[in-house]
Amino acid sequence: MNEMDFRVTSNDGTTITYDRKGSGPAVVLVGGALDDGAENASLVPALAERFTVYNYARRGRGASGFTEPYTVEREIEDLDALIAEAGGSAHLFGASSGGALALEAAAAGSAIDTIAVWEVPYAVGDDIRPRFEEYVADTRRAFDVGRDEEVLELFMRLSGASDDNIAARKAAGKQTSHWADSVALAPTLVHDSVFHNRYQLPADRLATVTQPVLVTTGGPITVPYMAGLPSDFFDRAADELADLLPHAQRETLEGPDHVVDPQTIGPLLLRFFSSEH
Repeated sequence: MNEMDFRVTSNDGTTITYDRKGSGPAVVLVGGALDDGAENASLVPALAERFTVYNYARRGRGASGFTEPYTVEREIEDLDALIAEAGGSAHLFGASSGGALALEAAAAGSAIDTIAVWEVPYAVGDDIRPRFEEYVADTRRAFDVGRDEEVLELFMRLSGASDDNIAARKAAGKQTSHWADSVALAPTLVHDSVFHNRYQLPADRLATVTQPVLVTTGGPITVPYMAGLPSDFFDRAADELADLLPHAQRETLEGPDHVVDPQTIGPLLLRFFSSEH
């Protein structure tokens, strides 16, 4: 579990944990699927050169609390509590599904200056919509009866993992706490599908986002653990986002994995968050 030093209380009383580093205007890092803040942590040193960086564990992740029932509005209230703690406004960087949450917060009126998103996984295209609809239904059924490990395995299969690959990763993960930690985060996959609009791009809402938005991807998918998705999966969504958002800038970065690479995206974020828009 990613340990964090600070606490803020959301509107419903839920405790949200975060780390803070640097000085200057605020940047809040919003994590994606199965992330308790650890994946975005590598971005903090680069951004902290010019900004006060807030990296947090979303509700139900790490040491952050969780209060039933789950709603999108509560996730946005968590962000609002962090933004208030940061001085009343902030830039946002959202990785993967965290990018969708950042955009939903902007559409809801949160005090956001600019937004950068990385490989937001909206499922664009009739060739993949049935798979995602089936995944959302299957994970909800497993979640409702408490089969968290099955939820995790369904997510892995959606990306392209085989049964043999899942078994190998499970065996390796059981030698450490990694598999147990991932299973503990599995319910948040179901939460992600709720605010992610079942992975359908919510065009009407996102068209109301007035902030400048940097939309980034790493080009065609090449990593084996996502081989089950079309190679242009993230680019499809990014291109549609860039066309839809009123003030979007589209960038493709060569070489990164789906997990953000600070050396590749860090300099771009520094320029974008520092620019006059």
